[in-house]
Amino acid sequence: MSGVDRLPAAAPGVSSGYGALVTDGEGTVPGTALLIAAAPVGKARMVDAASVLPVLAAVSPAVLAGTATASVVELADPLDPQTVLTRLRAAAMAPGPLTVYLVGQLHLDRRQQLQHVALARTTAATVRYTGFPWHWIAQELRLRPPGSTTVIADLHADTDSWQQLARRPLDVGTGVALYGRIAPSPGRRAVAVPSYMKALATVLRSGHRPPLPDLHQHVAAQALEEGAIDIVLCADWNRVPVPAQQQGPATPAAPPSTAPRTTGSDPHAAITKAVEAGRHGEAAAMAAAWEQEALRTYGSSSPEVVHWMEVRGHLAIFAKEPGRSCEIWLAVVSTRLTAGQAPDAPDVEAAADLAHHQWEQVRDPDTVRELGPALVALRRRVPGRQRGTVNLVQQRLVQFHTQVG
Repeated sequence: MSGVDRLPAAAPGVSSGYGALVTDGEGTVPGTALLIAAAPVGKARMVDAASVLPVLAAVSPAVLAGTATASVVELADPLDPQTVLTRLRAAAMAPGPLTVYLVGQLHLDRRQQLQHVALARTTAATVRYTGFPWHWIAQELRLRPPGSTTVIADLHADTDSWQQLARRPLDVGTGVALYGRIAPSPGRRAVAVPSYMKALATVLRSGHRPPLPDLHQHVAAQALEEGAIDIVLCADWNRVPVPAQQQGPATPAAPPSTAPRTTGSDPHAAITKAVEAGRHGEAAAMAAAWEQEALRTYGSSSPEVVHWMEVRGHLAIFAKEPGRSCEIWLAVVSTRLTAGQAPDAPDVEAAADLAHHQWEQVRDPDTVRELGPALVALRRRVPGRQRGTVNLVQQRLVQFHTQVG
C-alpha cells in the first residue's frame, strides 16, 4: 500500500465541472482529488487497478479537482479498510469541492448481501473483513454541501456482485454526483484494464476539464465497446439523469432524506454553512433543535431521531471534540439496538466503529477512563469487522489506568 499527498497547485481559470468557479467570496476555495486504485493480489485480481495511477498522476491537481488550486491524495493497493476510511474521511472534511477517482473491483459479502470494494488482502471468504464496504462512501460524504462532491468509478464486479447490481444499483447518497462504469468479471484468470478511467485521464491530461456530464459522455463513448453490457453510472447530484448512451441499468433516484422537513429552507444547508464558517457551536445547536423536534414528532427510536443524532456526532468530529463525538456515537448504537436492529447491521457496526475511533482520539485520561467501560460493553455486543476490538479497548484502558491523572 502506498499513500502519496501532492501539494496544492494552481491553474487559473479551471472550471469546477459545474460551469463556474467555486469561490468563498474572497478567492477560489481549494479543491481535493482522492485517487484510489485497489485490487486483490493473486488469483482474485480481476483488474490492474494501479496501472491507471501513472496516467492520472500526469494530470495537474487543479484539473483533477476542477478548481484553481487543489491537493491530491493517492492510495495504491491499500491493505485494509481503515486506511481507506481514514483517507476518505479526511477528504470529506475538506471545505472545497471533492472529486473521488475510484478504480477497482466489487465483491459481495454473501452473509449481509453488501457490496465491497476489494482491497489487497481480499478473498471471497474474507471480503466482509478485508474489503471496503460501499455504503461507507455514502456515510462519509453525506454531510458535504450538495453539488460539491463527485465520485468517478471504473469498477469490475464478480459474479455475485453483478447479479445483485441488476436488482440494486450502486448509490453514493444524496447531493453527490456519480459517473463511471461497472463491467462484469473478465473471466477466470483474466486481468482487465480500467479503460474508462484511462480514457478519462487522457482527456484531462490536455489541461482542460469539461463539464462532468460532457466529459462522461465522451469517455463512455470512447472506452466502451459496441454491444458492451457494462452498467453506466451517470447521475448528477440532484439525481436527474444526464443524457448519455447507457449500456446498462440507470442509477435510480436517491432515497429521500429521513430528516424532518418544513416548508422553510433545508436545515442541512444552514448547518453546513455554520461549520464552514467555524461556528461549530451554532451548528451543534441547530442539529440538537432538529433532534428534539424529531423526538416530539416521531418518537425516541425513530429513524428521524437517529439521523439527527448522527449529524451531531459528525459535527463533533468537525469541531475536533472526540470525547463528545464518542459519547454521541455510543448513544446512536444504543438507540439503533433498542429499535430492534441487529448487532451486525451495517449502520450499527458503522456507528460502533466511529465511537471506537473517536475514543482513540481522546487524550485526556479522565475522559478516556470515563468512556472506556461503556465502549467495552458496546464492543462485546457489536464487535464489528475488525477482530479483537474488545481487547484493543481494554488494553488502552489499562495504559491510562497506570497513568497519574
